[in-house]
Amino acid sequence: MSQSQEPQYPPIETAMRKALTEQLKPIFLDVSNESPMHNTPKQAESHFRVLIVSEKFNDLTLIKRHRLVNDTIKTALKEAGFEFMHALSIEAKTPKQWEPEQEPEKSPPCLGGFGK
Repeated sequence: MSQSQEPQYPPIETAMRKALTEQLKPIFLDVSNESPMHNTPKQAESHFRVLIVSEKFNDLTLIKRHRLVNDTIKTALKEAGFEFMHALSIEAKTPKQWEPEQEPEKSPPCLGGFGK
């Protein structure tokens, strides 16, 4: 796919995708901006869900996988001049744990928000 055909993502999501791809070499990566599901301004990038499958997780406990994903994103956003987002949901799986037809877990509906 040429650069002109690559999907265009908002800046925080772009920084997240780039860092996760470069650092963790996933065999599958799904980054979802769930900000519109919450009481946020239009174009907000504050709530994300990540499903990532990587061989780098093979010998790591679940908490260590989550820390690795979290630290990778946090470093990338800091280097890009962004603050860390408000909410990040992570599914970090090894290739043996993942089934290609598997859908990411659905987020529950938002129960709060600004001014509530």
